[in-house]
Amino acid sequence: MTNYLDNVDSDWFSKRLSAALTVVIAVFVVLIARLLYLQVIEGGELRRLSEINSIRLKSVDAPRGLIYDTHNRLMADNRPAYDLSIIVKDANPLERTIEKLSRYANIDEAQLWENLEKAKGTRAYKPVLLKPDIGREALAAIEVNRWDLPGILVNVSPRRDYVFSPSSAHLLGYMGEISVEELKNKIYSDCKSGDFIGKYGIERAREHWLRGKRGGQQVEVNATGQVVRVLSTVDAIPGHNIVLSIDQSLQLTAEQLLTDKAGAAVAVDPSTGQILAMASSPSFDQNAFISGMSHDTWNALISDPSHPLENKAIQAEYPPASTYKIIVAAAGLEEGVIDVNTSFFCPGFLKFGNRTYRCWKKWGHGEVDILKGLTESCDVFFYQVGLELGVDRLAWYARAFGLGEPTGVDLDHESGGLIPTAQWKKNRLGVSWQKGETLSVAIGQGFNLVTPLQMALVAAAVGNGGTRYRPKIVKTIRTADGQTVYESIPEVVGRLPVSEKNLRLVREGLFKAVNDRHGTAWGSRLDGVAMCGKTGTAQVVGRREDEGDGGGEGEPIKDHAWFVAYAPREAPRIAVAVIVEHGEHGSSAAAPVAAEMIRFYLSGGQPKSDAPLAVAPASSAEGD
Repeated sequence: MTNYLDNVDSDWFSKRLSAALTVVIAVFVVLIARLLYLQVIEGGELRRLSEINSIRLKSVDAPRGLIYDTHNRLMADNRPAYDLSIIVKDANPLERTIEKLSRYANIDEAQLWENLEKAKGTRAYKPVLLKPDIGREALAAIEVNRWDLPGILVNVSPRRDYVFSPSSAHLLGYMGEISVEELKNKIYSDCKSGDFIGKYGIERAREHWLRGKRGGQQVEVNATGQVVRVLSTVDAIPGHNIVLSIDQSLQLTAEQLLTDKAGAAVAVDPSTGQILAMASSPSFDQNAFISGMSHDTWNALISDPSHPLENKAIQAEYPPASTYKIIVAAAGLEEGVIDVNTSFFCPGFLKFGNRTYRCWKKWGHGEVDILKGLTESCDVFFYQVGLELGVDRLAWYARAFGLGEPTGVDLDHESGGLIPTAQWKKNRLGVSWQKGETLSVAIGQGFNLVTPLQMALVAAAVGNGGTRYRPKIVKTIRTADGQTVYESIPEVVGRLPVSEKNLRLVREGLFKAVNDRHGTAWGSRLDGVAMCGKTGTAQVVGRREDEGDGGGEGEPIKDHAWFVAYAPREAPRIAVAVIVEHGEHGSSAAAPVAAEMIRFYLSGGQPKSDAPLAVAPASSAEGD
């Protein structure tokens, strides 16, 4: 019987099968050997490598530029802040991690979840800010328990610190977290959610210069999201440093003089237009906006009737009162309505139509010429001049002095004030201008509105001989390594349309207003310094007898107190405007503030007790 299994084909198949089995066995031997090698010999190293499971890019914030005063005293600095973040992908399990974080760092768990919810939709490997600026105690607690908090990061970033806060709050401004709307603006294209940007003041107006360019790092992170090592770094570029024209010592002096008062004080250099001080009272703490402000604190700020968030120096508008007589006097002289010999009799009132317009001195000033009119601030004299000029000619001169429009100062949200004309009233109210309204305008009442900065510039232009400069706060901008990229130069924006002869008469009247015994500012004269100035008392519109301010129940709100001045008389170095809301009289409330600012500045910042200058004893005359 034939065995078909023993044929040639069967022998060939057996050989092939044996070869295949040999190959399979050899492969398994190699795999087992490799496995043993990896597990036994290379196990430790591979275990370390398995923890390094990704390479990520880490953003590095740029230090914000610093802000200095004119004497290079630091006003706005940076300090280290510890920002708490989470990478959701690495925080596993998430609920347990958040609960532990809340317990270790003593942070409200609901707040953590709320901030996490706000970032819903963010990529799982992107850090989400849970709480900025957590403080050193919370930082220490997190570091101690770091291995029990997967996905939790603490980044050190520079955070703003205002050295003299609340000083210069309105001037420097403050910073806040960028909003969703701002992120859509192309000027913030290099910003990301959670960044802090300038919101107000110089911080906002010079945001482009102050904000640096962010850097980055390529890092290896382990399975818990913690950085193992830095692979490469692109350094952040710090923002530019800004030197202001502000004299911080003078600024502090002005703010101290306005303590417990609502109002503003502005000082400028008449020869350049640079702002030496800009105080607004009451103030606020800028650092509270950085560290986090409670809802109660914010509500208290915005509901405060004295408006602490308003920069009264450039945003608040007031009737200029008798300080406006400077312009009326110049216009009357220049238009030939009056001259040095013109006089009007003041019995204490002027009857016009069916109304009686009163002078502040109820028994009258007698015969009054231009010098006596400015010295004693006679309303009747300026009623007569205003009637002769008319509202439109008055308005033309007022605008030529820089009123009725923003000054162009390098701050946002500046008000322009209001200088009325007959056509303005017709367009605005639909009725014609009445001559009786010109009487009110001529003494700085009625529709007239100005800002303290505008009036400081009026005083500066009169004092320097007629040149109007654009006011500037930023003096120099430098890179972090000291290279100057911008330097302010005086910018002439116009000249007063007044002859030297007529301007000299006005200046003489302002000198006598302070230094003549009958002058309204006689009580604030300075020993050793020839100060020139003009007082003013602005009536408050809309008095309510059921709500006094500064008086007892049922008493009317007191008038605002004005004083504008410059000194010395020749080649003045400083011009000042001060308004004290509800101060009642410029001579007693505003003039002493301005006089002390001038004394302090011209004495080189010496304390009053050590300085050679002193405010003279007050006179008995109240006046404006």
